[in-house]
Amino acid sequence: MSKLSVYIIAFNEEEKIHQALQSVDWADEIIVADSFSTDHTAKIATAFGARVIQIPFNGFGDLRNKAIEACRHEWIFSLDSDERCTKKAQEEIRKIMGSPDSADAYYVPRRNYFMGKWIRHAGFYPDYRQPQLFKKGTLKFKNDAVHERYEVISHQDCGYLKAFIHQVPFKNLEEVIHKANRYSTLGAEKLLETGQTPGMFKALSHGFWAAFTLYVLKLGFLDGWPGLIIAFGNFEGTFYKYAKFYLKKKGLESFLNTTFPDS
Repeated sequence: MSKLSVYIIAFNEEEKIHQALQSVDWADEIIVADSFSTDHTAKIATAFGARVIQIPFNGFGDLRNKAIEACRHEWIFSLDSDERCTKKAQEEIRKIMGSPDSADAYYVPRRNYFMGKWIRHAGFYPDYRQPQLFKKGTLKFKNDAVHERYEVISHQDCGYLKAFIHQVPFKNLEEVIHKANRYSTLGAEKLLETGQTPGMFKALSHGFWAAFTLYVLKLGFLDGWPGLIIAFGNFEGTFYKYAKFYLKKKGLESFLNTTFPDS
């Protein structure tokens, strides 16, 4: 019977990694792709029995490609440290692996929870991000810093799991702010490669559109406070992405080199 490798990407996730590992303890192999965490992430994963590999962070696309290369088995399941595989997803994955009619790659629906609530709107369900179950050699990522693009190398269409997995993308409000800051920095680096011209109107319009899309068009307002916070966080992340893009273009990443006029 076919065997399954699970890879989990992580950086300073000591509060989340154990539950992620527990949810896939049925896999034939678990790999934790760590980027030199400074907390106990690697220690916890090793104690659990996972194989920890250290990969310098050069963007999520590169990180995922190297994690995939380290997988030894025919089938691969990708799980982030803030995701939890469910029993029903486990059963469906095993069934797919044992079927001669299975596709080469599958999207997996994710139920996102924030502020103790399942977020049903704002594009947070089914939240198909990228194929998470696939045969080795059928999925390759672009070397993007964030929101990594991918290519499915197969003559078949991707399949879709019916069973969902769980995700808790933010442990608290501070992490919403932290992720907006981190991803806006990575997003600005990605914009530098596009040849675009930064501008104040572009920063504002893209920020407002990101929030409007989630809160109104994707009905985030129906999720109450969580929906509002998510939409506003998206505004901030998008706005600061373009603001940081402008600063990088102008060489103003540090404000300490300000030239003062004579007094």
